[in-house]
Amino acid sequence: GQPAFAKTFTVTPGAGAQERLQEALIAAEPGDVVELEAGRFALTDGLSLDVNKVTLKGQNAKDSVLDFSAQQGSGEGLLVTSDDVILRDFAVENSKGDGIKSKGADRIVYHKIRVEWTGGPKATNGAYGIYPVESKDVLVDAVMVRGASDAGIYVGQSDNIIVRESTVMENVAGIEIENSYNADVYDNIATRNTGGVLIFDLPNLPQMGGHNVRVFDNIIVDNMTQNFAPKGNIVANVPTGTGVMVMANRNVEIFDNILGDNGTTNIMIVGYRFPHTDAKYDPLPRDVVIWDNQ
Repeated sequence: GQPAFAKTFTVTPGAGAQERLQEALIAAEPGDVVELEAGRFALTDGLSLDVNKVTLKGQNAKDSVLDFSAQQGSGEGLLVTSDDVILRDFAVENSKGDGIKSKGADRIVYHKIRVEWTGGPKATNGAYGIYPVESKDVLVDAVMVRGASDAGIYVGQSDNIIVRESTVMENVAGIEIENSYNADVYDNIATRNTGGVLIFDLPNLPQMGGHNVRVFDNIIVDNMTQNFAPKGNIVANVPTGTGVMVMANRNVEIFDNILGDNGTTNIMIVGYRFPHTDAKYDPLPRDVVIWDNQ
């Protein structure tokens, strides 16, 4: 539990919001809460949090908005590098790079967060909306991401992952689980992306051999948005009209989903078909089981 002396830092929008918010994220100690009032926070620079056990929360994902439209540089909106962090009930709009990235941040929770590029699908939008990487115990719950030029919700090189109750639309990839172990993706809606759900394993990364991924009870429909990924990006190869794509993973289960109106294929299982020099990498999918989808 939180210590009895835990503090709440309340941050209001308006002039100087950038400095006030970043100062609160620096001053917060384990157990503290940084609370965003309702309103639009006009930010010109990325934010960072590196203190364990801090909660950053707004009023809700509609009313507390971190607006990065005027962001200088190309970094993410918010970068978290500490453990036991809870992010909830706020929005990130129009970050130049990724929306929210967490790296080496174990036991992170993303809850009722909205990340959106409000101009719709464009190659100049940030790559990833919600982007936990190199982490254990990741929960992405009831988030909404729209407009990411790579993946809306991307979990990479992580272990013990849940992505649930979320909505991804008008991204290149709706939800992508990459080079990860033990992931459950369920009760999500993936629609109007280029590809709905991608389960990938790629070479030349510190963690490979993606396995034990379950995709179930999702609605994955009408993923027909033209691929708008920047050239050279791996997801630039995802065909428009893909429901679920599994590439080079093992022990993948796809069941009890509703799939339809994905104009190329509802479920695609492929090997990694590009040249690579990684002797430890297995480019073939293995033990992929598909049942009881509609």
